[in-house]
This record gives sequence, C-alpha cells and structure tokens, in this order.
Amino acid sequence: MHEIILHHYPTSPFAEKARLMLGFKQLSWRSVAIPPIMPKPDLTALTGGYRRTPVLQIGADVYCDTALMARRLEAEKSTPALFPEGQEFVAATLAQWADSVLFLHAVSLAFQPESMAVRFAQVPKEFVQVFSKDRAALFSSGSVARIPLEQAKSQWPVLMARLQQQLAREDGEFLLGNAPCVADFAVAHCLWFLKGTPVTSPLVDNYPEVAVWLSKILGVGHGSYSELSSEDALTISRDASPAALPDEAFVEPNGFKLGQQVSISAVDYGTEPVAGELQFAGVEELILRREDERAGVVHVHFPRIGYRIDAL
Repeated sequence: MHEIILHHYPTSPFAEKARLMLGFKQLSWRSVAIPPIMPKPDLTALTGGYRRTPVLQIGADVYCDTALMARRLEAEKSTPALFPEGQEFVAATLAQWADSVLFLHAVSLAFQPESMAVRFAQVPKEFVQVFSKDRAALFSSGSVARIPLEQAKSQWPVLMARLQQQLAREDGEFLLGNAPCVADFAVAHCLWFLKGTPVTSPLVDNYPEVAVWLSKILGVGHGSYSELSSEDALTISRDASPAALPDEAFVEPNGFKLGQQVSISAVDYGTEPVAGELQFAGVEELILRREDERAGVVHVHFPRIGYRIDAL
C-alpha cells in the first residue's frame, strides 16, 4: 500500500483545504514542498503540465484538483465522512460554490495593494515582481477573470451574511450538521487566506458566528505528516504501477474512446493542458495514462466538473 503524498506550499489556500481534509480523516501523509511559482519541473514531471496547487500522489496515481482529492480521501477512509450520507449533493454543490465564487472574491480582497504590502513586506522586490507576473499568467486564459476589487468589496457582506445565516441554524454547529464535511473545508480555506494579514482579517472577524466556526475548522489540524523530497516522490512514482481502474462504466458523452490520445485542461484558470491516453471516463472522474522519463508510467486523475477534453 502506497503512502499519501501531498505536493504543496504553505501559503496556498487550496493546499490548506487539502491539509485540513487529511487532518479530518486522521490520515498520515508525506509532505513535498513545491515552488509557489513556475517553473515546477518535478511536479510537472508527475502531472504532465498541470501547475495548480496542490497535487495528491499515491504511488503512480496523481490527483489534480481538491474536489477530486476529497473523493479519493473518502475512498481511502470512509469515516469521518466528507460527503455525509443523504447530503452528498448539497455538500458537493456548496463546496463547488466556495471553491469558485467565494474563492475568487477572497483572491481579489487578499491581493489588494494594502494586503499585498503586508504579505510581501519581508520579500525581495524581484520575487514580488515575478510572483505578480506568474499569477497574471495563471488568469490569462480560461473562462474567469479576477473580480474587480470594488465589486468584491461590495458583494462580500452578502456572502458572509449568507454564511452567518447558515451557521445560525439549531441543527448543528457546522455548515450541514453536527460534523464538518467537504463544504466546511472548501469555505474555510478561502477565509483562512483572508486571515493572513491584519488588512483582510476583519473581513472574517467582523462576523462572529463565522469566526467561531472557522476556529473550529482550523482546529482540525493537518494530521500526521513527514517531509519527503520531490526527487523521492518521483522515485516512488517510477517504481510503482498505477492502481486498477475504477469498477465503473466508461461514459463519454462527446464520443471520446478508451485509449484515444487526448488532452485535459481546466476551463477556468491555469488552463495548461495535460496530454495522454484516455484510460477512464466515469461519472465524476477522468483518467489519463502518460509516461515520463523521470516519473515512469503515471495515471493522472481529473474531476469532470471544471475540466474539458480535447482530441489530439
């Protein structure tokens, strides 16, 4: 049985979501530090070009996007549940809203000049310039653009008021009941990002019910982990074989065939395509087979939602 490996960096919001889900599941994992900006040669050797953070590796299987990682962790350990029985649709849909709408608002607010000045106060100006160019490139293609700061400021009270209303229910202290679920972690990582500086922290702290709830979610922690080098992670991939494909019918509404050479890419931002042989197309998941000199034969997994397939 292969170890769970998370490729991430400390200040990534989506990496914090993954770390909290690992902590919630009480799983042991290995931590691989990756650069916050491109290039990321060791990571892209595994993914084939996918650059977003984090990436989950189990042997020679690589999982892109925290929405799919949540489902993989659920398969790894069913309890406590990220998708509570009877609330699977609501949990997944609320998490999707947080990972898109709420996250894009949080990014706009966190990247306002006053906040950025605090975040990068101790960082060389050269890195700040490179970082800014990297993030501009991340959003240079795809279906979404950064929300203008004025619009994000105007709409933020609405989003927070709705969260306050959801948390004011009497049937549980978390978003969907008496225990956290995937929706809690999806919302939490956006607010955790804003808590990173005193400039944006009041955007959370001014909403008492939300602030108390966030403290509980962050208190889940990150579980038990130890460091692993990116070179060792590549060795693990190269020495392993991909896991058996899911026992599920091949379903591809656009006519792509098993074994066809295709590329898969995100549609919103960070749209760099990953090319390979289509191995599986299920209800939630797509899998490509690709081969790399350093990583060996790898299966790269993507969620369907938010991604597209193109013929090569």
